[in-house]
Amino acid sequence: LGGLENMQMVPVSSQGFGNFFEGDCYIVLYNKSSGQSTDIHFWIGNASSQDEQGAAAIFVTQLDEYLGGSPVQHREVQGNESPRFRSYFKNGLIYKKGGVASGFHHVDTNVYNVLRLLHVKGRKHVTAREVEVSWNSFNNGDIFLLDMGKAIVQWNGPQSNRREKLKAVLLAQDIRDRERGGRAQIGIVEGGDERDSPELMKVMMAVLGQRSGQLKEATPDDKPDQVQNNNVRLYHVFENSGNLVVQEVATQPLTQDLLHSSDCYIADQRGSSVMVWKGKQASKEERREALNRAMGYIKAKNYPASTSVEVMTEGGESAMFKHLFKSWRDKGQTQGLGSTYSVGKIAKVDQVKFDVMELHARPELAAQQRMVDDASGDVKVWRIENLELAEVNPSTYGQFYGGDCYLVLYTYQRSGQQQYILYMWQGRHATKDEITACAYQAVNIDNKYNGAPVQVRVVMGKEPRHFLAIFKGKLIIFEGGTGRPGVVNPDGGARLFQVRGTNELNTKATELQARASSLNTNDVFLLKTDQICYLWYGKGCSGDERVMGRAMSDVLSKQDKQVVMEGQEPAEFWVALGGKAPYASDKRLQREEPPHSPRLFECSNQTGQFRMTEVDDFAQIDLDEEDVMLLDTWEEIFLWVGNSANQYETKEAWNCAQEYLRTHPAGRDPDTPIIFVKQGYEPPTFTGWFSAWDPHKWSVSLLQPLFVDLNNSNLNKSPVGISGGGYRAPGGPMSSPPVYRVHGDLSPRPSTPTSPSTQRAQTSVSMNLSPSSNFSPSSLLLINKSPSELPQGVDPSQREDYLSDVDFENLLGTGRSDFRRLPKWRQSDLKKKAGLF
Repeated sequence: LGGLENMQMVPVSSQGFGNFFEGDCYIVLYNKSSGQSTDIHFWIGNASSQDEQGAAAIFVTQLDEYLGGSPVQHREVQGNESPRFRSYFKNGLIYKKGGVASGFHHVDTNVYNVLRLLHVKGRKHVTAREVEVSWNSFNNGDIFLLDMGKAIVQWNGPQSNRREKLKAVLLAQDIRDRERGGRAQIGIVEGGDERDSPELMKVMMAVLGQRSGQLKEATPDDKPDQVQNNNVRLYHVFENSGNLVVQEVATQPLTQDLLHSSDCYIADQRGSSVMVWKGKQASKEERREALNRAMGYIKAKNYPASTSVEVMTEGGESAMFKHLFKSWRDKGQTQGLGSTYSVGKIAKVDQVKFDVMELHARPELAAQQRMVDDASGDVKVWRIENLELAEVNPSTYGQFYGGDCYLVLYTYQRSGQQQYILYMWQGRHATKDEITACAYQAVNIDNKYNGAPVQVRVVMGKEPRHFLAIFKGKLIIFEGGTGRPGVVNPDGGARLFQVRGTNELNTKATELQARASSLNTNDVFLLKTDQICYLWYGKGCSGDERVMGRAMSDVLSKQDKQVVMEGQEPAEFWVALGGKAPYASDKRLQREEPPHSPRLFECSNQTGQFRMTEVDDFAQIDLDEEDVMLLDTWEEIFLWVGNSANQYETKEAWNCAQEYLRTHPAGRDPDTPIIFVKQGYEPPTFTGWFSAWDPHKWSVSLLQPLFVDLNNSNLNKSPVGISGGGYRAPGGPMSSPPVYRVHGDLSPRPSTPTSPSTQRAQTSVSMNLSPSSNFSPSSLLLINKSPSELPQGVDPSQREDYLSDVDFENLLGTGRSDFRRLPKWRQSDLKKKAGLF
């Protein structure tokens, strides 16, 4: 990500990703981890100058030429960003006042001299805008974050909903972890029950002053997304004697043969979006001027300045563009990694064989492949143990457990200088404390190397290509358990691993539920039992994928190997998987390229009006239990209904699916099957479009975000509809749900703020652990006591046995029966954190 400073591009540090100054323009380069496509976005702040906007457009054109003309270019305007752009910043966008003079590219970790108020809006894609630090900025319907450096107070408007509150918490945590090194503390105030948070309200009053009068009513959310517009026109755009000529070619439904390689075209969806297509044989001048011509077209049509603009080259068309055509066939299609059948990553551009020797000779190839080098540098790995760093045995490098967090330091040479990349890998089942400690320890390592490392946060299952490459085809991700030495993970029987990749630089094995329903006809799977390791080859996998599957099996198991071809499985194979069952084996999934990419939409009326919002680069985690989701796989329409979706949404979704087909610009068959799917009962024809589908996801309380009031009177309260209990990941121990706790009082201490926009005293907040007001008197005799201080007859090593059931669950975050099923090391960790040691 880079921004413009004095009409020059300046890189933005990773800590600043997601922060945008309203007076500036930014350029965002995004390479998919598969290396198959590149997107260039240039973002325009509402307060940026015309000169800056023009400079940004020039830089985008130059960058596009430098990368061989293959990227898709997107113009983004503040407040009207595309779903794809917003998807890069999962925790939200923060709009900051000012521009270069305000500090522009300075987003420093561990800087606490901060005072700002963020107005947070959005359910799926969150935006936060800096507003005046005053009660006048508040309203009853939205959420506000009062950021004071060492403490962040989240105030939830009385009319805000659960999803909005959760998204705001994730944004606050992201600010804490990314900008404060995990050291800031977070408190939550429910605007409708402020009396329940007296200490936090004292903090807010100290900063904002006394509130006078009523707060403003809720402001309406942004207008519903324009899902599609069936009025599509295709124009041939060219210059004649210095004049821009726009000549209509056709209206919908469009066909691919209308596009000629020697020309440039504009597809116009009645102003909701403008897409420019550049033929490969068009003149260099025509290609270079494509973006400017799109802007000239928008002005000529009197369309809003915020109109979405995409510019693409022949062979690198976006999925949205292809959806405008009745049919679409890519030239020179090649078999990919298997991921082309899921997560919406279907579209391909020219397939260039990755040659690491060309990286330095061809930097544009390095950018397209997202590889800083050939992955031959030095690797050092640490695991978070007891919130501290513990070195990992090099013989186990590449083995990552879902119950752990890891730091991976990669060192390489560039132009004779040492360069560093620090990956922070977060296991899906790691505790909140471990994730926070991982961010904290990353800051320590970063400081040790004087801030030189590039820090990359890696969420389990979303590993970038270079991360895969440094482990040379030996990357194995275990769903649960721990890699700590001396800890024996429970034997859960057979274990199933999905292998994806065609060479050492892009291969990984991911553990899935050992069930037949986890199989996919396009991939290689390893089934490890006590006696043998099966290599299952799906009909859709390639020869290279089979070779990598064989190599991965040697890393995973020293047992005998048996190759099993799809359709020729022995009975023992199905027995190990708990019996034969349907899986993603639809013949349509075996094609090298489906005719169109799948698209996912969220259907919701939680904002007071029914709206459909597209989810870009989707995964299972994007299926929201409170909504209805529409999955368009072209030949079928799936309506997925979450368990908490209301009847109005369900009914309206049916009507919307029919309207979606009727108005589709490609002239879709109105009789296309519409399939109604309930949460928890998804067929393989649905789950096959998602990567690494977890059939037990929604029965797992650990994966549900727990939402509690952070105040003295309502500690450890789980939200309505979320049950307690633990979850046993395959091959791992039972783990308890994370619980946010803040005990004791909040004492404001005034200090001097750096913000010139306010004269009010900044408040520094300390949160001290003091359990005295939250547990029964008998339990208090057991917490944080030395053995000599315990009541007579109490076994110091088993003091949890003397707690009341309520205090047991509040202290340890799980029930007694679940606790006893945990491994000893996990029990000890929980007891230590609870003061029972």
